[in-house]
Amino acid sequence: MESQEYKTIKLAIEKPIAWIILNRPDRLNAINPDMVNELNRVLNSLEDLEDIRVLIITGEGKAFSAGADINTFTTLTPFKAMLFSKRIQEAFNKIMLYAKPVIAAINGYALGGGLELAMSCDIRIASENAQLGQPEINLGIIPGAGGTQRLQRLANRGAAKMIIFNGERINAQEALRIGLVDEVVPLEKLKEEAKSVALKLAEKSPLALMSAKYSIELGAESNIWSGLALEASLFGLMFSTKDASEGINAFLQKRKPEFKGI
Repeated sequence: MESQEYKTIKLAIEKPIAWIILNRPDRLNAINPDMVNELNRVLNSLEDLEDIRVLIITGEGKAFSAGADINTFTTLTPFKAMLFSKRIQEAFNKIMLYAKPVIAAINGYALGGGLELAMSCDIRIASENAQLGQPEINLGIIPGAGGTQRLQRLANRGAAKMIIFNGERINAQEALRIGLVDEVVPLEKLKEEAKSVALKLAEKSPLALMSAKYSIELGAESNIWSGLALEASLFGLMFSTKDASEGINAFLQKRKPEFKGI
């Protein structure tokens, strides 16, 4: 496994998977401007690498991320706070519309910005000891990295209000029940399960995965007629790819397809 270390994150390449590891364990991987900048850099560097097909984001130590580093809040003016919010939102939006599937392997705490990061990923796998929440209300503020929007879309509006209004944590099983996470596994099996899911996705056509992701994400933000039109367009576009020919021929020939992303 090839590893690259930045100031606040680690990048581990295990082709066809790239692991992005939030690396401020002494601060429970609290998100600060440096981490946001480095996350953007890593995402940009990986997007065009054809041999990297799936990303997994997790945290070093006993937390995925406990949220924004509150120390950075003490000097924020209203204008700087808005810019900080927009900068984090832009990074997380990039994950939501990233050209490759992104899995969040949630170990321990995923609070505030940490949960908002996880919610921007395509698939969320949580450890049994995970604690999730949006505690910003306890500071006299509100979520600023997508929490008020993504939480109601992943769970439901009532659950979003309960979690955000109360500022309390929920456990992994409750998060699974309301649809906030997709799977719960023992902590010691979290990375193994995330890798297993990633390897299955890596066998699929990268172009089909990207198009399916765009159709789901963009369609969810439009009316059903616009979403269906987008789906039909992308469905048709797939038939211009060699991957579609390979997949159809492999099915008819009763063999495993070899998708190249072309």
